[in-house]
Amino acid sequence: MNTPHLIILSGLSGSGKTVALRALEDLGFYCVDNLPCRFLSTYVKDSLQETDAAIKLAVGVDIRSRPEDLQALESQIHQLKQHPLQVEVLFLHAENRVLLQRFSESRRPHPLHAQGLSLEQALKEERQRLEPIAALATRFIDTSELSVHELRRQLWQRLGQSRPGLSILLESFGFKRGVPADVDFLFDVRCLPNPHWEPELRPLTGQDTAIRNYLAGQSIVVEMHHEILQFILKQIPRFQNTERSYLTIGVGCTGGRHRSVFMVEQLARALEQHHDSILVHHRELHFESE
Repeated sequence: MNTPHLIILSGLSGSGKTVALRALEDLGFYCVDNLPCRFLSTYVKDSLQETDAAIKLAVGVDIRSRPEDLQALESQIHQLKQHPLQVEVLFLHAENRVLLQRFSESRRPHPLHAQGLSLEQALKEERQRLEPIAALATRFIDTSELSVHELRRQLWQRLGQSRPGLSILLESFGFKRGVPADVDFLFDVRCLPNPHWEPELRPLTGQDTAIRNYLAGQSIVVEMHHEILQFILKQIPRFQNTERSYLTIGVGCTGGRHRSVFMVEQLARALEQHHDSILVHHRELHFESE
């Protein structure tokens, strides 16, 4: 699609607008939430002037906007349609019983709570105020029976775009500095032969040819690499099915310079044959270079 794309995302409180905005962000949209409607035209025009590319914008508009701003949205959209711009209004809604349950579970106040309204009264008032936006909608999604993952999936399908791929980060580290806090899977390779005890290899790292030759020539290393790789390949589809964006895999040895670095490099090379987005980070080598 070469035409710039603008999605105005609106809907009832508790219907999943935050989830939808994050899903759009994953698809490469520049997302702004709760932008006052009177600034919409200015924001879009400035964004179009700043880039020659087919920029994708998403703006969240809901009951937090002033009533006069909501009423002016139609004229704002009409102005924007005078530009070479694809404009869509996406409206999320859900049944009252579902919204009441979601607010009860989240324990968050409704935006109209400050006006002294009960939750049921606030939801009724919100529906009335958002009717002008709902009337402009080009797409509706009823989220009453949708989970977070199903909402993301349905949104991507309706926009005719495939879901973002899973980015896999492989990180080497040394246990002596502690385990990284954000890993999904952790592998300990301290059981492998340690080049540290070879005087001529000690100053090198797992990225050097001598270390690679030393480790790759030992059957226990080859066997462990195969086992870890097969485990990761089996788990990747499961993470993809949960709409995860990142999978972080930690590989640790004692110092984080030899065995873990070598294993991460080998795993990355093998995984690149199956997946596009493979990232590598060697924590201890990064610290040494600073």
